[in-house]
Amino acid sequence: MASEEAKTTSPATGMATGTATTAPEVPTGRTSGTGSTGSTDVTGGAGPARAATATGKPSPTRAWTTRLVIVGIVLAALNLRPAITSLGALLEEVRDGLGMSGTLAGLLTSVPPLCFAAFGSLAPRFARRFGAGAVVCGGMVAIATGLLIRPFLGGTVGFLAASALALMGIAVSNVLMPVIVKRWFPDRVGSMTGLYSMALALGTSLAAAVTVPVTDALGGSWRAGLAIWAAVAVVAIVPWIPLVRDRDTDAAGSERVPAAVRSQDEGLRITHSRTAWALACFFGLQATAAYITMGWLPQIFRDAGVPAGEAGVLLAVTMAMGVPLAFVIPRVATRLSHQGPVVVALGTCGLAGYAGLYFAPAGGAWAWALLCGISNCAFPLALTMVGMRARSSAGVAKLSAFAQSTGYLISIPGPLLVGVLYQHSGGWGLPIALMAALMVPQVVVGVLAGRDRTIEDEVARRAAAARAAA
Repeated sequence: MASEEAKTTSPATGMATGTATTAPEVPTGRTSGTGSTGSTDVTGGAGPARAATATGKPSPTRAWTTRLVIVGIVLAALNLRPAITSLGALLEEVRDGLGMSGTLAGLLTSVPPLCFAAFGSLAPRFARRFGAGAVVCGGMVAIATGLLIRPFLGGTVGFLAASALALMGIAVSNVLMPVIVKRWFPDRVGSMTGLYSMALALGTSLAAAVTVPVTDALGGSWRAGLAIWAAVAVVAIVPWIPLVRDRDTDAAGSERVPAAVRSQDEGLRITHSRTAWALACFFGLQATAAYITMGWLPQIFRDAGVPAGEAGVLLAVTMAMGVPLAFVIPRVATRLSHQGPVVVALGTCGLAGYAGLYFAPAGGAWAWALLCGISNCAFPLALTMVGMRARSSAGVAKLSAFAQSTGYLISIPGPLLVGVLYQHSGGWGLPIALMAALMVPQVVVGVLAGRDRTIEDEVARRAAAARAAA
């Protein structure tokens, strides 16, 4: 397993420097990487220490801005999943209100990973052009606008288009939030990533739990119940407005990326690594399970006779499992030379949860929700393995981009196929069997991705073998 990063502190800047790490304390998996000094990020921006005084103490203005960034990160993270889980809690009402078939409902639950794959890949380019703070601010505006207008546009097409707008904002913010963390808190990446992950899980579970009660309090209108989440996104815009002007700092630092890092990043042919492909497949299959759960789990419970409000709370419980386990799993994984046992344990919980949903969905609903929640924590494990399977910062960045973009593309058909099977079979037997069947290859590729090796070594060995054969 790769060694921990050896850090020193520059007396002039207070910034942590040192060798690139392949096993960060809590790897985000979505950070596009830094140079070897840790003071330049993917957006081209210099680190926050540029504004520090010569003694290493930040100015009062800088301290105030740092606190503002923390508030912005928390509020943004709270808004990265309610567009999805609030819809899952009211999916039956939305289907009836829009005259949507099961197949179209399945398409609707497939839109998030499609948008994440399509728009997320554009986030670094937008950040280089406008600055990461400006792009996240724009993302919050897109989320608020999409959530506000989607219930009132009328028709399935308008609903899908407005959902895509909100998901575009989520996608770019999703990718750039770890970049913001890396840039502003280079010596506290683990703690700030934990705070960000906790806020994300809290927003996910909160939307699932309270959407139905809030809808009932607003007169039973599903349109009002979905639109109310736009207010939370509007609040999240405010702390990012002062950070829009940070664009000049991003642009100014764009030429200081070390040439060695650029060369290493450009020379790494990641598609030649079997571990990279295994990790991408693992990421895609765990995302498939997560989006099927978020989109369809409440409906599974409701069709089994569970009241709508309780079904929403059960989804909230499933999502809330990510709050404590997001801290525990990365720490356990980094202490193991092979992450296969963790993959197997999570997969076993998933299979047990699906078996319960198949045989007694209402009788043991709380147990099945907990087991599915534990299984869905393959997401922080995937991000942890991204940080451990590459030796350099450039390698981590490239592996993260490859695994997530490819993984989200892999995850697109899953929720749609579940909707089709549900529509044509008239029940949940076949869809749940599909969910269980997909868990098997998830465990297999997860074990392969968890082996103690790096993508740089694999690519180098393949290149050497090719030269020898020539």
